[in-house]
Order: sequence, then C-alpha cells, then structure tokens
Amino acid sequence: MNTISVNGITLAYSRQGKGAPLVLIHGYPLDGSIWNEVAPVLGMQYDVIVPNLRGFGGSTTVNSTYTISDMADDISGLLDHLGMEKAAFAGHSMGGYVALAFAKKYPKRVSSLALVSSQAVGDPPERKEARYKTAEEVAQKGVGVVVDAMTTKLSADQRVQSLARSLITKQSKEGIIGALKAMAEREDITSSLSSFAFPIVLVHGEADALIPIDRAREIKALVPSASLVELPSVGHLPMMEAPEMTVNTLKLLK
Repeated sequence: MNTISVNGITLAYSRQGKGAPLVLIHGYPLDGSIWNEVAPVLGMQYDVIVPNLRGFGGSTTVNSTYTISDMADDISGLLDHLGMEKAAFAGHSMGGYVALAFAKKYPKRVSSLALVSSQAVGDPPERKEARYKTAEEVAQKGVGVVVDAMTTKLSADQRVQSLARSLITKQSKEGIIGALKAMAEREDITSSLSSFAFPIVLVHGEADALIPIDRAREIKALVPSASLVELPSVGHLPMMEAPEMTVNTLKLLK
C-alpha cells in the first residue's frame, strides 16, 4: 500500500498492472479491498489504481465536516501525484457518488465512467435524516451499529456477508461518520449526466437491496448511449459476488 499527503489527509492507495489508467473507487462502509478479486485481472489490461477514500482503509480523515466533492478532490490530487492527466473511473455505491462529483468538476480528466451499484440522484429528506441519525448512533455506540445494519443488506451470499462484516469492523468511526454526512449532503448529478462527453457504463445487480436497479435504469433512460449490464441474482457487491461478470463489464471502459 502506497500513501500520499493531499488536502490535509494521508491517502492510501494500491497500484498494479499496465495500460490505460483505471481508478476503482470503493463504496461505503468498506475500503479498496472490495476490488481484490477483480483488480489483478483488470491489471492485465489497465494500470489499476485503487484508493482508500478518506477515513477508510489506510487513509486518514479530518475532524471537520467535508463533502463528496472534497473526496473527489482527493482523487484529483492522487492523479496529480501519479502524473496522470486522465483516467477511466469505476465507482461503487458511494464511490460512484465520488466519481460523479469528479466527473462534473474535472470532466476533461475522465476518459470513461462506470457506476457500479450506484445512482446519480441525491438523498430525499427522509434518507438524509436517517444518515444523520446513524452518524449519531455510531458516535455514541461505535462501528458495530453499521456492521449490524448493513451486512445482510450488502449481499444475500453468506460468504460475501462474512467478508463484508470483517471489512466494516475494520473501518474507523470517524470515517464512517464523515462519509454518512457527506453522502447526506451530496449534490444530485442527474441534470449533469447529459453533458458528459465520455462513455458511461452501468453495472447493477438485479437483487441489490440498498440501491434499486431502477436507479441504473433511470440513468440509462436519460443517457441512451450508456451501456447497462444487469446482473441476475446479484446484490450490492457485484465485484465480490460476480467478479468475472464485473470484470467483463468494466473491460468496456476506454
């Protein structure tokens, strides 16, 4: 694991393979290791960069409130450090929010974009309120609150549940709280989708219990040129539940 200092944090990342750069951004409340099964295979075609978002994995965070856009700035700083002007991006769940924020802010740095089990809409009021409530509970009771609430929703596969439970348990309380608040206040990117000049790929499990597949279908309806791959019987973690199908889909990125 490599680290850089950027925007007042230490950002940890891994890198493998060769070819055009591909940045894989993990979702909440996990870290970059969710890509472990697919990154080596993708590395046969791409220069694969896997960051740990601030507060997750080996990355530190700040005590002040921050935004999804701030997290996108961290990724921009990472590309600067690596001397990369442009890359393809695949963002899972919250990582998709970060990738979308990056694409809106730095469109010329995006060669193509994949949203994996993600969405472009912002939180409705009730969802926003629920995130803040969870953040308060985590502050009072610890990460176990999220472990218990999220594990079975992430996947119906018991093997994947076990892996996810272990991953969530390792995350910092500060990172989880910061991410919850950042997601609650994230911008709705829907109106920006049609302005994106790069190819978009959508990967979504039909059995996703956290973000309904309808969110991907809505993006496809707004951007007819987007490629939508629906994965039967797959939940919120396709890179862990169906790694081969996920790899084959991400290979569509240019």
